[in-house]
Amino acid sequence: MSLIKINFKNKTGQLLSALLEQPVDGKPRAFALFAHCFTCSKNLTAVTNISRTLNQYGIAVLRFDFTGLGESEGDFSDSNFSSNISDLMSAYEFLDGNYEAPQIIIGHSLGGAAVLAVAPQMVAVKSVVTIGAPAEPAHVKKLLISGIDEIKEKGEATVSIGGRPFKIKEQFIKDLEASDLNSILPGLKKSMLILHSPQDAIVDIDNARKIYVAAKHPKSYISLDGADHLLSKKEDSQYVGDVIAAWANRYIAKKEEQKLTTDMPVVVRTGPIGYTTEIMAGDHGFLADEPESVGGANLGPTPYDLLLASLGTCTSMTLRMYADRKSFDLQEVKVHLQHNRVHVTDCETCETPEAKIDQIDREIELVGNLTDEQRKRLMEIADRCPVHRTLYNEIRVKTVLKT
Repeated sequence: MSLIKINFKNKTGQLLSALLEQPVDGKPRAFALFAHCFTCSKNLTAVTNISRTLNQYGIAVLRFDFTGLGESEGDFSDSNFSSNISDLMSAYEFLDGNYEAPQIIIGHSLGGAAVLAVAPQMVAVKSVVTIGAPAEPAHVKKLLISGIDEIKEKGEATVSIGGRPFKIKEQFIKDLEASDLNSILPGLKKSMLILHSPQDAIVDIDNARKIYVAAKHPKSYISLDGADHLLSKKEDSQYVGDVIAAWANRYIAKKEEQKLTTDMPVVVRTGPIGYTTEIMAGDHGFLADEPESVGGANLGPTPYDLLLASLGTCTSMTLRMYADRKSFDLQEVKVHLQHNRVHVTDCETCETPEAKIDQIDREIELVGNLTDEQRKRLMEIADRCPVHRTLYNEIRVKTVLKT
């Protein structure tokens, strides 16, 4: 993915901090706009995971901090549900004016209620997605229960939300109470995906039922069984990204795909930011990357992983072919591989005793009703796989600058 830091102004002239994540080639199939949960930020782990998963499907995502949150300007205590809606429209207009109007809008928790409220104003949006969203914005009052009396008495109070203090003013409560989604949902006229966990302890699952019943078709509901409200487990947020991408594909406008092309069997491309790299091998496209620990996004195997995979798959296929030809009862082959740089302990040509060589450790599992002689023969054949032979031969890489 390609990550761009952005600032844009809201309706009152304050700068809102945003991140635009695009596919590595910078040519998205569609743009999505993400609204985070109440008092959260654009950097919430779940938001990041969902955005990066969508990037793998060619969908760019703009995620930003609402007024007074994260790195955005403004005072949170002066914001409310209406200002969130206004901020979303500013984000929509920014994308429309500088990149491309979003076809997908996604909202998490109160952000989900906000996208339902604002979606009718966004002409280009075709698909609306809610994640753990309340059916009514006023549901948020339950999070403020400890300070409600003080807010009514003094006009404001500092309450703890998620372990952090936030000043809430009476106008915030009144704005929530005045917001009504029931009049909006029946006339939304956009495809809708509702994702909610039955175990959500913050926003009860019954909210998903109410939204679904009020909305018109096309609408879909997906249960996030076992997930918590903040999608704290990585596998849950990545699953949400996978589901959104698959579902939205039916509704977003199709663009002519610009695949990597070459007159050679394989071509790879790395973009301007990060290490995520597209690979087109014949008719098959996939990604390579580096781990997050070295600055990558961990969206694919590393180059050495691919090297090991090449040797492993060639070994496994070669054994399968040989066993079939000889009618061996070979049910399954597993090849376990590891690459290391090891010290040379006995090397006449090495310049120093501390020299190292590349070593690949390969362990082969053979499953089936095989005799000892057949197993021995298969182990001999393993060394005859074409990739194994290539690695043992002298290899020359001829490099030229393509013009």
